[in-house]
Amino acid sequence: MMLQGIHHAAYRCRDAQETVAFYKQALDMDLLLAISEDRVPSTKEPDPYMHIFLDAGRGNVLAFFELPNSPAMGRDEATPAWVQHIAFQVADLDTLAQAKAKLEALGLDVVGPTNHAIFQSIYFHDPNGHRIELAANTVKPGDLERLREVAPAMMEEWGQTRRTVKQAAWLHEAEFSAS
Repeated sequence: MMLQGIHHAAYRCRDAQETVAFYKQALDMDLLLAISEDRVPSTKEPDPYMHIFLDAGRGNVLAFFELPNSPAMGRDEATPAWVQHIAFQVADLDTLAQAKAKLEALGLDVVGPTNHAIFQSIYFHDPNGHRIELAANTVKPGDLERLREVAPAMMEEWGQTRRTVKQAAWLHEAEFSAS
């Protein structure tokens, strides 16, 4: 395979300083570096920016751009708010519970934990409106193999019908039966 991993994922932020402070306080992410230019290096367009890079652990980097000369941030209104999100892995369910308590103590609205069978998650929003997910793996032996086995048939059926396919419905049986 040509790829070795994700170098960084970049999103827009309203205020770089606020974003750095939030991610440090809420998720213990450190500022790795900042880059600021009057022109965009790839396109050479004049557009001043602040580009920040945060340590997401294990060599993973989350980056943001503050763009003071651009219109106010928005989101893709045609896409439901729950779709676009950034998901981070935590060590275990205890860490997930501790993170939820910490985030709620900071005054954030936290959804979950949600049981996805192979992991459990909590969800909240950063000050820029980006949805953040914290996930703790709970996968059991054979689960991923089972999912990989049905994935091609699921894709084929979805491609033909654009209707929900049920081969992996077992993932959320516990979550939906709890409601």
